Amino acid sequence: MERVVSMQDGGVELEYDLPRGTDAEARARSWQFPVRVLRSTDGTIKLLNRSELEARVETWLKTARLNRDACGTWIFTWNAFRIECDPESVIETIEAFNLSYSNLRDGASYREPESGGTGTLRISEAGPNGAKFSVTLEIDPNAVHRARANEDVATGQILRQPVTLESALLERAKESVSGTISIAFDTNIAGTAFRKTKVTRVETRRLDGKTEVSTVTETVERRPIR
Repeated sequence: MERVVSMQDGGVELEYDLPRGTDAEARARSWQFPVRVLRSTDGTIKLLNRSELEARVETWLKTARLNRDACGTWIFTWNAFRIECDPESVIETIEAFNLSYSNLRDGASYREPESGGTGTLRISEAGPNGAKFSVTLEIDPNAVHRARANEDVATGQILRQPVTLESALLERAKESVSGTISIAFDTNIAGTAFRKTKVTRVETRRLDGKTEVSTVTETVERRPIR
């Protein structure tokens, strides 16, 4: 949940927290929340309650019977997850829910982190209640190689068969990767985006000549809390 705490010169103070009704056990697993940040008008984010997060992560590590040496490693319990201890990491988490794009208009340039370049947003649908802006970008093979290499490192840690990022990158770089990223923004009558749909299609040709095609759809939607 996102809540506006106050308006300030040069930005807005926001609080992010887990949904209402989250039980104590689930909340104890998520030491990053609640978190307060200052989102500046230039788009930068500053963590405001870092000391609180630092205290909570220490409690979390103690409860899990882990020490600081475990930070940054991957383990498997009910799921595979990375032991994260850096309070600043929460910024990446909340940014995934940010749909505040100042340049959302027909003809505007747009780029995704995994794309190899920029594309041009176009109105694909329009009506009395809002519009949809769409763009398709070529995928960046190097971004795919790095993401998969990081997965290989994580798998190696879980299986206790360590793999270095450098060696994983060398192996993944042998794969031929191509594909597209299709983005669509749904906006309301005020022109504000309330939904982002991202479809990533990746085609991978392996050294043995086999080709693998994967399609992943991600949707982020913002709704008012009543």
